[in-house]
Amino acid sequence: MHEKLNNFIRNKVWTLEAKPKGAKVIETKWVFMNKQYDEGNIVRNKARLVAKGYSQVEGIDFGEIFAPIARLEAIRFLLAYATHHYMKLYQMDVKSAFLNVYVEQSPGFEDTNNPNHVYRLSKALYGLKQAPRGWYERLRDFLIEKWFKIGRVDTTLL
Repeated sequence: MHEKLNNFIRNKVWTLEAKPKGAKVIETKWVFMNKQYDEGNIVRNKARLVAKGYSQVEGIDFGEIFAPIARLEAIRFLLAYATHHYMKLYQMDVKSAFLNVYVEQSPGFEDTNNPNHVYRLSKALYGLKQAPRGWYERLRDFLIEKWFKIGRVDTTLL
């Protein structure tokens, strides 16, 4: 759990701030998993801090859920086409920024100097139901300006 929290600080996932008046704070919880080999031997124990996104209400806390994911068939076709025409392909993941989303301090790891403060997210946290549509549309528009074309079969491929 310490390793995960240190990664959040290093990657600037959040900042500790005084709770703004009227802001809804989303609770968090720890989820524990065991990574195993096929034989059942435990490789390592894993901890993940997740937001209790089920407490978010559509229309109040977020507008819609949007996750652009390419279809496997479209990726296969693109790879075959690119290979045939000796094209160079690039793939990237876009981390979504979430504005004005606050989560409670991690259970068991509250800041003793600021017990009533909350974390303001600057990057996504598992469990949130935020809509990254704005980021996708901005990226799509930028790529279209650079002469990329939207796929006919799969609109997430440009």
